[in-house]
Amino acid sequence: MKTAVALGSNLGDRVENLRAARRQIIELADVRPPVFSSGIYETEPVDCEPGASKFLNAIIEFDFEGDPVQLLEQLVRIEESLGRKRDHPKNVSRRIDIDLLYCGDQQIDNERLQLPHPQMHLRKFVLQPLADIRSELVLPGQTRTVREMLAELKEPGEVVRVANNW
Repeated sequence: MKTAVALGSNLGDRVENLRAARRQIIELADVRPPVFSSGIYETEPVDCEPGASKFLNAIIEFDFEGDPVQLLEQLVRIEESLGRKRDHPKNVSRRIDIDLLYCGDQQIDNERLQLPHPQMHLRKFVLQPLADIRSELVLPGQTRTVREMLAELKEPGEVVRVANNW
């Protein structure tokens, strides 16, 4: 099933952090080609500590043939391998942030996992890169395409493309 994850980084070598996360995700056993990558976008931090650096954000989409909960656990291990601490306060600066956005048309809502991601349709830093690869996608529970949601979004702040190929 078509599955997407959002990648974000605002500490260290941000581009290399995104690349390292993408490499490790692609190597997971249940991930199948093709793999699509959005451009990389620079964005203002949302709800972070004062003085936080700008984020780089990107989306990758791939075919996935496993259990979304197990994928989430694997993504957490990738974050940890790239220096993310599990006991960090919410919305602080980080070397890597990986969010599972959707797995096909699955709708899951429990304490461990919510699919599709409950705030993705409200975040320009998610919708803009997602529009690069799936602008006509209608997410489960939504009635508008990614492109339409992006056009209607009133969230402040710029989302600036900084790289196409990474």
